[in-house]
Amino acid sequence: MISMSLRRWSHIRIRPLLQTCGVTQGRALHGTAAAAITQGDKKMKTFDDLPGPSLLANLYWFFIRGYLFHTHELQLIYKKRYGPYWRSEIGKYRMVNIADPAILELLLRQEGKYPLRNEIDLWRSHRELRNFSYGPFTERGEKWHTLRTVLNQKMLKPKEVKNYAGSINEVISDFMGRLQDLRKQSPSGETINDVANELYRFAFEGVSYIVFETRIGCLDKHIPPETQKFIDSIAEMFRSSVYVTYLPAWTRNLLPYWRRYIEGWDNVFDFGKKLIDKKMSEIESRLEKGEEVQGEFLTYLLSSGKLSLPEVYGSVCEVLLAGVDTTSNTLCWSLYHLARDPELQQTLHEEVIHAVPMDRIPVADDVTHMPLLRAVIKETLRLYPVVPTNARIVHEHEVVIGDYKFPKNTLFVLSHYAISRDETNFKDPEKFYPKRWLRDGAKTHHPFSAIPFGYGLRACVGKRIAELEMHLALSRIIRTFEVKPDAKLENVKSIARIVLSPSKKINLRFIERKSV
Repeated sequence: MISMSLRRWSHIRIRPLLQTCGVTQGRALHGTAAAAITQGDKKMKTFDDLPGPSLLANLYWFFIRGYLFHTHELQLIYKKRYGPYWRSEIGKYRMVNIADPAILELLLRQEGKYPLRNEIDLWRSHRELRNFSYGPFTERGEKWHTLRTVLNQKMLKPKEVKNYAGSINEVISDFMGRLQDLRKQSPSGETINDVANELYRFAFEGVSYIVFETRIGCLDKHIPPETQKFIDSIAEMFRSSVYVTYLPAWTRNLLPYWRRYIEGWDNVFDFGKKLIDKKMSEIESRLEKGEEVQGEFLTYLLSSGKLSLPEVYGSVCEVLLAGVDTTSNTLCWSLYHLARDPELQQTLHEEVIHAVPMDRIPVADDVTHMPLLRAVIKETLRLYPVVPTNARIVHEHEVVIGDYKFPKNTLFVLSHYAISRDETNFKDPEKFYPKRWLRDGAKTHHPFSAIPFGYGLRACVGKRIAELEMHLALSRIIRTFEVKPDAKLENVKSIARIVLSPSKKINLRFIERKSV
């Protein structure tokens, strides 16, 4: 961030900057624009000229003040202290942190054809250690582009995504049955404890059914041991990765986190490989019999010949992990806020039952007639971006932001949590207000003020499937139940373990509606 007060920012000429970076004049910088680029021999500022916390200050906030699992909240503190972008250093990382939508847009529009997420990527470290193929989140360059092109065919085309609605609804129906069973087991006959955990099981089953084309038993009364080990391994991998990210490499043989991190990934790949090999055997058997081979995601990857078998292993495991928390956490936060706002929930209920009669199950096309439902999910993702902090490395050329020039391979940290709570874009940014996303009288937001699925070529490959799953599940829940907070439920804050999750258990009452 340029070391100047916000008052001085208002004197900056922004049109040359917008034109230079390919941003249209109509996309205003909302009062926190970067300085105009001056061509010629003017000396540009560098990373060292940016304000920001020292290494010791970072360590203080992380480990003394206890923000290691609240780094998203630290974004707000640093933005208030240093402005819309600042430098920071911790461990091996020298980072330019961006917490302004206009500056974020300037960066992302310069990222080139093959953008990188992170040069020092822990996921890549595991693949290299075990000699496994990279997936869509770890591959780079032209190989990454080829891989994403193959995956996009089945995951981003709206027509293809609609084909998953049947599988998703099958899992939702089983989940609705589980909710009924859990209600009956509770003393009140309506309370479900730890809703986040139940939604995690639902999301795991749904995503697994899509990528593996088989059910793995997450919604069974007793989860199969192999499936439970798979779930636990993912949780341990994410938990340990927080420590491994910031601790120096020499601690890996002294502390248990690196070992747990690698073991977690090993178990994930072992589980995925078994299911993929099983599907491959089925395909080969059908081909030997002269039968036609058809299927959705996994069958397509295995039978198209566009990816090698090791590439399928890497791709499926990474896609699976990217989809679970997005669905489960977003639905959990949505239900939490709807339970605390009965009027909003009733309006949503009326919209859903008007769009879809009770004698049939909602399908993909029905979602277009539920604008408030979509707004609830969008507002939830604004307040609780699943990944509150992302990263980009532009390795093809230097990056110019205002009168700062950064060399190739600079690590940019995208502070999505702070950006989506920017009061210049969102009135009462801490308030859950889905109607801000509706067309009638809604304020225009900067297009980069809330991009929970990312932007451009590196945007989340499973975005459309995750949205469909969340929309269909929430519509089914709200039309069946009136959701209310448990009597003991207090305000719940978020905690960051790579992904943003509730800091405590959320217990809700699911009261069956009389119209059902």
